[in-house]
Order: sequence, then structure tokens, then C-alpha cells
Amino acid sequence: MGQEMEEGLIALEGQDTPTMKTRVWFESKKIWRIAFPSMLFRVSGFGLYLVTQSFIGHIGEVPLVAYALVQTMIIRFVNGVLLGMASATETLCGQSFGAKQYHMMGIYLQRSWIVNFVTATITVPALVFATPIFRLLGEEEDIAIEIGTISLWFIPFVYSLVFSMTIQMYLQAQLKNLVIGVLSTSAFVVHILLSWIFVSKLNWGLSGAMSALNISAWIPIFGGFVYIFGGWCPHTWKGFTKAAFTDLLPVVKISISSGAMLCLEVWYDAILVLVAGYMQNAEVSVSAFSICLNINLWEFMVSLGFLGAACVRVANELGRGNAEAAKFSIKVTLSTSVCIGVFVWTLCIAFGHEIGYAFSSNEEIAEYVSGLSVLLAFSMLLNSAETVLTGVAVGGGWQSVVAIVNLICYYVIGIPIGILLCYVGHLQAKGLWIGMLSGVVMQVIALTYITWRIDWNHEVNKASERLNQWLLKASEEPSEVNIDEVKW
Repeated sequence: MGQEMEEGLIALEGQDTPTMKTRVWFESKKIWRIAFPSMLFRVSGFGLYLVTQSFIGHIGEVPLVAYALVQTMIIRFVNGVLLGMASATETLCGQSFGAKQYHMMGIYLQRSWIVNFVTATITVPALVFATPIFRLLGEEEDIAIEIGTISLWFIPFVYSLVFSMTIQMYLQAQLKNLVIGVLSTSAFVVHILLSWIFVSKLNWGLSGAMSALNISAWIPIFGGFVYIFGGWCPHTWKGFTKAAFTDLLPVVKISISSGAMLCLEVWYDAILVLVAGYMQNAEVSVSAFSICLNINLWEFMVSLGFLGAACVRVANELGRGNAEAAKFSIKVTLSTSVCIGVFVWTLCIAFGHEIGYAFSSNEEIAEYVSGLSVLLAFSMLLNSAETVLTGVAVGGGWQSVVAIVNLICYYVIGIPIGILLCYVGHLQAKGLWIGMLSGVVMQVIALTYITWRIDWNHEVNKASERLNQWLLKASEEPSEVNIDEVKW
């Protein structure tokens, strides 16, 4: 595959005026080489949540509501923080690979481990004190107590996020992330099997479901360690180094801007779930709303594959100093992602009535989910555009701009509209979801305008200045990594 692509690219570069069809074909091959493994990683990883939710949903209604609140509010909060902090790795490794500063990628990976481990530790008290937190938020006592039990089981899972996301971004930047996709898919299959054994056969209940989640979450990480430390990344991994503890402040700064950008996005849904908890028939509302939200997020994981592709392609081309190639890649990636979004929209419209029964045996909850299916379909369609535009921002390193856009679109526009439609307009969960859609629509419009107006030649200069500022000399550095040496 590597040799075939290399020969094709040489042929393409040899043409004086390559046709548009040829350019799109080779750009699509580059995109899918990044996007498909990323999809496997993200869909399988988020599938762990959904499988666990499905098994817990058949244990009881209170555990299902408690799990939905912990996973949607606390874990999404923590995941947003860590994913945002880790996206600095995506920016720096992608641009370093494009600039042929290969040895710096391993150093950036180690720096991200240090920053993210400290960050994860800071967030752990939210899990330890989950019960009193939700009591203060007005949750019923039996649900708050169940939340305290579930949240403690999530602590090992939180520390798995420190490594899983950064390893995936590090390998993705050098076109080696298929191994993570395969490991994550294998972990997903193992998780289904373990959940069935622990919950259905051994009757371990909630403890069995959460044990299966933690075991499965760590499988891809240990596999990633073996791959990196075992010599499959010879140009980018030079071993552990003290240099990882230097220049941490600049990494923290770009990590914080990345974290703000993504946290404002993932907390958006969590706040709406919290609001849903104060509606009439709260247990049904929260359960149905969280089921639809998780389905939307699972499809969002597919779209995140294109986020990763947009990020890597833009970062690589900015690192190489090729602004025109970066712009062309954005057009191809966005078009491909939107086409898939239309396909998923069609499926959701066609099978909307059956969705709820896959996650709950409660007739009322299933029917509530069915009533939200049309809005869910449009959410998944918007995902296809929003993620690519966000990936462009991460690849270019201008996360702080997107953070401001997210703040305005989600919190100034989306949430107020949702609350008004929910309580004043008496639309309940549909009103909340319409508000959420309003914020996303405004975000897509704003990011499209910013991407269209950006000066890409200026972005090339900024990327060069950033990389040269943090560059550490290596004793032996290949002038270029041959694509034939890239192992899937």
C-alpha cells in the first residue's frame, strides 16, 4: 500500500497540469489512510460507553439514570479536558512531521503525558465527591448514592484517557494509527464478551459492567506501548528523555487553549442533560435524552475520524510550507464528510422508531427516544461539517479562536434558546435539542467564514516560527521518512 501510494504521488507530481479528478483521488487516499483508523479508534472507544450503558440499562432504571449522569456530565467533562489538552499533541506532532523534525514527536508525546497526567489527577476529586455534588444539584437521594458508586469505578478509566488519546494522535501524525484502530476494535469485541460474562452469566451486576469497561479501556494502551517501545517508530521515538520536562509552559499554554475549545463543546451537551433532569418525569427524560445524545456522539466519533484527517493534513502541509495543498485538502475532506453525514441522516430518519428499544426495555423511554429521532438525524448531519472545520483549527493551531466561537454559539445562543423552548415553549426535551441544534448551526456558519477568510500563507509562517522556537537538535535525524517505511 505504501509503495503504491508513493508511486502514485510521484506520478502526480510529475504531471504539469494534473486533472482535478487525479488530485481528488490522491488526496482522498491520504485522507482515508488517516480517517479510517481514527474512526475505528473513536467508534470502538465510544462503543465501550454504549455497551456498558446497554447492559446497565437492563440491570435497573436507577443505575441507568446514575450511569447516564456520571458518563454524560463528569466523564464528558474530564474527557473534554483531557482531549483538549491532548490536541496540542495533534498540532505539534502533525506540524513536526511535515517539517521533518521527526525526533521532536517523541518528546512532544512525553510532554503531553506529563501535562495530561497532572490534569487527570486534578479532576479525580469530581469523581470521589460525586454524590455530594449531585445532591447540591438537586438529584434524588437514591440516584445520588448510585452515582457515588459508579463514579469511583470510573477513576481507572480516566487515567486510561491520559495515554489512549495522546498515543493515537502521535501515531496518527505519522500515518501509523491503524494499529491503534485494530487494538481498539479488538478491545470493543472483548468488552462485549466480558460484559456478557460478568453481567449476564456471573450476575455481577453493576460491578461486572464497570470491571469490563476498565479492562477493555486499557487493552489498546498496553498494545500501543508495545508498538512504540518495541521499535516500530524508529525515527520518532528515541526513548525517554529529560528533554520532556523542558519547555512545558508553552505546551501547557497551547493545551489550555485546546482544552477550552473542546471543553466548551462537550460541556454543552452535559449542561442540557442537567437541565433535562429538572423536567417533568425526570427519570424518563434524562434516560431518553442521554440515549439520543450517546447515539449522536457515537456517530460523532465517525466524524472525528475526518477531524483527525483534516488536522493531520493541514498540520503536515503547514509544516511543509504548502498553503495551497492545505486548502485543497480542506475542500476534499469537508465534501467527503458531508456525503457520509447525508447517508447517516437518511438511516436515522428511516429507522428512528426502532432506536430506543436497543437501549431500554422501558416502553415509555423507547417512545420518547423515537420522538427525538428527527432532531437526532439533523444533529448527525451537522456533525459531518463541524468536526472537519474544528480539525482545520487544531491543525493550524488556532484553537483559541474556536474557543471564543464555541462560547458564543453554545452558551450565548444555544443554551438560552433550549431553556426557553423547554420551559416557556413547553417543548420539553425537544426544545432542549432544538436549542442545541441552533448553537451548532451558528458554530458551523462562523467556522466556515473563519476558514474561508484565513490567510494560509501567514499560517505557514506561524507554524514555522513555532516549530523552530521549540526545536531541540538530534544527533541523527533522517532528512525524510520514506512512506514505504511507514508500517500500518
